[in-house]
Amino acid sequence: MVNQKTQEKYAELALRTGVNLQKGQALMINAPLEGADFTKIVAHKAYELGAKDVHINWVDDELTLLKYENAPDEVIEHFPEWRVKLHDTFAEDGAAILHIRSTNPDLLQNIDPSRVAKANKAAAEAMINFRNYTMNDKIPWSIISIPSGDWAQKIFPDKSKEDAVESLWEAIVNIVRVDQEDPIAAWDKHNATLKTARLVLNGKNYQKLIFNAPGTDLEMELPQGHIWKGGSAEAETGVTFNPNIPTEEVFSMPHKYGVNGTVASTKPLNYGGSLIDNFSLTFKDGKVVDFKAEKGEEVLKHLLDSDEGARRLGEIALVPDESPISQSGLVFYNTLFDENASCHIALGKAYPTNLEGGSKMSAEELDKHGVNDSLIHVDFMIGSADMNIDGVKADGTTEAVFRNGTWALNVKGE
Repeated sequence: MVNQKTQEKYAELALRTGVNLQKGQALMINAPLEGADFTKIVAHKAYELGAKDVHINWVDDELTLLKYENAPDEVIEHFPEWRVKLHDTFAEDGAAILHIRSTNPDLLQNIDPSRVAKANKAAAEAMINFRNYTMNDKIPWSIISIPSGDWAQKIFPDKSKEDAVESLWEAIVNIVRVDQEDPIAAWDKHNATLKTARLVLNGKNYQKLIFNAPGTDLEMELPQGHIWKGGSAEAETGVTFNPNIPTEEVFSMPHKYGVNGTVASTKPLNYGGSLIDNFSLTFKDGKVVDFKAEKGEEVLKHLLDSDEGARRLGEIALVPDESPISQSGLVFYNTLFDENASCHIALGKAYPTNLEGGSKMSAEELDKHGVNDSLIHVDFMIGSADMNIDGVKADGTTEAVFRNGTWALNVKGE
């Protein structure tokens, strides 16, 4: 097992680089019960850094499954008001939010997808105010992952649970740079690299991106005033934080009415405890008008039917195929990792911060600028070593952005 010192380094990275916890600030942690030992390390470190309060919302796969198997529909379709108030209270207090994720990708594979869809929709509707805090960077937030037995064995099916967990710990430690002597310094350097890439793209001000790969032929318009972001972000208080650890992406938003063509997935999507795999979507004027999937097609249908905005895109992210996660050769069945191995797009809500002045705009103003809104935001992977991307400038000229899965632009400032 990864030793205590390494886990302490990971906890410190999550707190100092992830949410960048400030003295006197509260911390809310969403954590798996199976990861209680690591979560206690995080809590201990948080108090050492001066947290005024550390509140933990425990989740447990077995209990979640039991509820879906046995609870009546009226319970499944209801999101408790006390949970809404709990999250809103911490957000209004300017707390930092840390998500520690470790869910079994196959947890709900035998549950009626409609029940899962109803539960997800109820939660999304109830948590709109809280999500406004995170998606507009009003407060610092971050997502990390730790191994669980079921998840580890999904990745390493030929190993015992204990050995699979150890292997997954080793992979995570390497990917998030905790194996380095000073992980925080390593992340400072990595964030600087991603900043250079996003500055290059913002300087290009492309009007359109064109994607070509096996199964993919897609044209995507970008809104006027779009912004490329990536790596670290800045909260309203001026505190810099990293929403995702790991992250290898630079990302922006498509125009909600300007996506046309077909795109094919290149990795499985774990959505709500069920896998959707080998699927494709066809867009016309920004909306999904056709779809198919070899696995999880019914789950995909419920996802697309979440609301009007669920059939439109809210994010485009560029990730070179040589990213450490891609080079690991592993499929993680976990979006946090898999999306950073591959270019990806997201169905649903766009981040208003990807538009100039977007975080201050009303819903009507955002819509006029082509910014998608939805109860969902679900990333899925479309990149591979075969992906080519062209950028179309305002004068109509076209240039290579990606060739054979990697940058064709000089995004390293060399």
